[in-house]
Amino acid sequence: MKMMKLFTTLLFMLALVSTSYAQFGGGGGGGGNRGGGGGDFGRDRQRQTVIPGTAEDAPKGNGRIKGILIDSVSKKPVEFAALSLVDIKTNNPIDGTTTDEKGEFTLTKVASGNFKILISFIGYKTKTINNIKIDKKTELDLGSVMLSGDVVQLNEVEVVGMAQMIEEKVDRLVYNAEKDITSKGGDASDVMKKVPMLTVDLDGNVSLRGSSNVRVLINNKPSTIIATSVADALRQIPADMIKSVEVITSPSAKYDAEGSAGIINIITKKSTIQGGTLNVDTGIGNRGSNLGLRGNYRQGKMGFSLGGFGRFNYNMPGKSENLQVGKIDKFSIRQMSESDNKSSFGSYNFGWDYEIDSKTSLSANARYGMRNARNSQQLSTFNTQSNGTVRNSFRDVNSKDLSGTWDLNVDYIRTLAKPQQELSVSAQYSRNNRTNDYDADVFNLTTAQIKELVGTESNDNSSHNQESTIQMDYQTPISDNQMLEVGGKGIFRQVVSNIQYGGLIASRPNSALDYDQNVAAGYFSYTFTTKSKFTVKVGSRYEYTSIDAVQGEQRSNLNLPAYGNLVPSLNLSQTFGKGQTIKLGYNRRLQRPGIQFLNPNVNSSNPTNISFGNPELDPELTDQVELGTSFFKNSLYVNVSTFARFTNNSIESIRSTSADGVISTTYGNIGEKQNYGANIFGNLTLFKRWQVGGGFDAYYANLVNKGTNSSNDGIVVSGRFRTGLTLKKGWGLQAGGFLRGREVQLQGTQAGFRMYDLGVKKDFTNKRGSIGFGMENFLAPSFKMKTSLETPQFTQNNTNFLYNRGFRINFSYRLGKMTFVETKTRRKKSVNNDDMKSDGGGGMDAGNGGGGAQQATPAVSVPSARPAGATGRPAGQGAGMMRPDSAARPARTAMPVTPTTVDSTSKTLIPSVPVKTDSTATPVDSTARPVLPVSPVKPDSTSVPVDSTARPVLPVTPVKPDSTTAPVKPNIPNN
Repeated sequence: MKMMKLFTTLLFMLALVSTSYAQFGGGGGGGGNRGGGGGDFGRDRQRQTVIPGTAEDAPKGNGRIKGILIDSVSKKPVEFAALSLVDIKTNNPIDGTTTDEKGEFTLTKVASGNFKILISFIGYKTKTINNIKIDKKTELDLGSVMLSGDVVQLNEVEVVGMAQMIEEKVDRLVYNAEKDITSKGGDASDVMKKVPMLTVDLDGNVSLRGSSNVRVLINNKPSTIIATSVADALRQIPADMIKSVEVITSPSAKYDAEGSAGIINIITKKSTIQGGTLNVDTGIGNRGSNLGLRGNYRQGKMGFSLGGFGRFNYNMPGKSENLQVGKIDKFSIRQMSESDNKSSFGSYNFGWDYEIDSKTSLSANARYGMRNARNSQQLSTFNTQSNGTVRNSFRDVNSKDLSGTWDLNVDYIRTLAKPQQELSVSAQYSRNNRTNDYDADVFNLTTAQIKELVGTESNDNSSHNQESTIQMDYQTPISDNQMLEVGGKGIFRQVVSNIQYGGLIASRPNSALDYDQNVAAGYFSYTFTTKSKFTVKVGSRYEYTSIDAVQGEQRSNLNLPAYGNLVPSLNLSQTFGKGQTIKLGYNRRLQRPGIQFLNPNVNSSNPTNISFGNPELDPELTDQVELGTSFFKNSLYVNVSTFARFTNNSIESIRSTSADGVISTTYGNIGEKQNYGANIFGNLTLFKRWQVGGGFDAYYANLVNKGTNSSNDGIVVSGRFRTGLTLKKGWGLQAGGFLRGREVQLQGTQAGFRMYDLGVKKDFTNKRGSIGFGMENFLAPSFKMKTSLETPQFTQNNTNFLYNRGFRINFSYRLGKMTFVETKTRRKKSVNNDDMKSDGGGGMDAGNGGGGAQQATPAVSVPSARPAGATGRPAGQGAGMMRPDSAARPARTAMPVTPTTVDSTSKTLIPSVPVKTDSTATPVDSTARPVLPVSPVKPDSTSVPVDSTARPVLPVTPVKPDSTTAPVKPNIPNN
């Protein structure tokens, strides 16, 4: 019955999309085609498309001009060259088009008059065809038009300057990771450390403005490995493959309601060239080594990509000390541990894309990621009870955490009649299989420190997390300054966890959790922009969630209720002169608990600090507001923002203790969490070679547990600094650091930490490769990190010794022949499930929900060091560490791209170089005069999509028709 309700809701959402398409899908040209529905979907593919802001009702005739452009040497068609039809009387262009992949072009609805045609394309001489005379119903076939190559010998020049490391777009901040040499040989977590507003702790857990409730996407796609552990997922992505990192702090209604702090989208490097390439990246260091291969091949309309990456971590010792003291029951427990950690990570992917025709594309991708972590630990415990009894013990614990993830996705996109009108359908299947076990030999310690074997114990936990998604999105412009977006999505999740206990703990009943969660969602979003650069983006999203969960060997039904949520969003933006922008935004976000918080497995690898999840958790609901401003002046960029965030039903770690001093950690919906804060960051380029950047963050956190009437509050401060210098002959130097102060948690505080790095790189003369050297935390062999917790029943103090001094050498080389041929590109669509609360993974709260790695370290131990060049789970990580998101901040405001407004009376320039924007392009200036690109503009991931197959039309100047003039054969000059 629940499934029937779900499918009914999903069908309703998809019907909403279809209805919207029927109402806005026609149109596109001139006067009388109003309400054309879908009638133009499959015909007239080369119909003219009016640039927003030009007069759609300008006088037109019935003339037609066609032809084909041919290279005069190779005799092959010239693709995507620009043609402009110029009025002889005014010398103004009145129409234009580009050639298709066969070199063919067609100009239709040409008014009567005398014209000339200008043809331009990069690498060719500009060509003029004179004496074009058009009468009513004239059909002029120019036949084959030859273009001659334009060969220019250039002297060697030195290009001096630096691309901006940080850019701000209308709805996100972009960190251009490919410009950072210090991350070479590292992984995605090394890149994240340098991104403004993000914090990465020493075990790879990511938080945004103090909250770990973030959703991490890879090329706009989710993965079950990310839902399982963000930290582990980041370790599977090599830094050398990352082009940029986008931080979306105030997602619009188009995004899933979850991920309350915001979305982090990792954009990987992609090849759009013709031919084949192979990149080899390798590195070796004192704590880890890596090897990566990445290949691309494209021929015509079809492209392939294949990649593999492996990392091996070693030489990672760990050490920690822990003290637990009871306030009511006067126990005292002191623990010391030493450990050795080894791990390996791998990622393998295969991608395929095909352009079916000029308006339709299909792409598919398969990815497999693996992670193997093994830990051996010696744990000594000295336990003094309130009655004076002393019980000392020693445990030799071996744990393993093995994980493998498959991600398969297919994306279909269809460009419709109007510019920026698009329909897409995406599907994805993802599955993570995980084995998380430990075995322990247990000994008694006598007063003479003699070990006496008591027995062994084991805990085996196998699980899988499976997710299937189907979604449909449709967008259409209502006018030149308005955009409507609607869509629907269905997500079907299945989580299974099987738990077995053995040896000394065999008396515990084996358990299991079978948790099915299904989500049906629909959204709409409306954008309006004025000529004064004021933009409003308003939207709403409705999500209905049903849950069917059973637990235990008897499969008892948990009877969790279904729920529906309406999540509105509103974003306002005003751009002033001299590069200043002010933004104000409000949105509501939902955060469902992930497997880490639900898994009921009782992890007792450290018997004085046990942990388990809570399958009956409710979702969080967060309201957030942000006000920010940014400005550019010469080479200086500054951004300042303030925010407020209010969370109800906040999911937090809760600790309690027994009379004999055993601390139990689980999760609960504690009550309320409030955050108020501000951050400022900037970037400055000096002498065209030197970049300096940094930032400062501060926020106030207040957490209240209504169940126990307890609370905690405080201020958290952090800062970062980065600098880079470009030298001659391919040399480059970069350095930076990060510092975070004490973090406020519900039942205590976690000590701050700091990191710093230095890197140098040398590019080879042929520009095909480079060699570099990097260092992290190299001034001291280790440092101490302290954490303290306090409740009315007990206090706990933990000290971790972090061994994270690292050195590495990196080598990169590219093979293959590349031919830069502009192809018709279109915006990529993909499944985007940004809706699950993840603990961030690898260590800080690994054991808490039973979903983390099983280790015997004290419950509040701080994550151990992640050395340079190594990303494995270091020693001393906490089985019961409190989540680092107890002081979450609100998200930044997302703003739409301002549509271009064209002055129809202005002259329009035709560049001879194709225009291509990448994912870091800045927003379009709505007051700018239009430029006709030779080839379609590739939209970035944040902009409103452009119809890559539509013919660009220049501003129309009315031409007086001459119905008596007969057509004259044009004069085509010989080359």
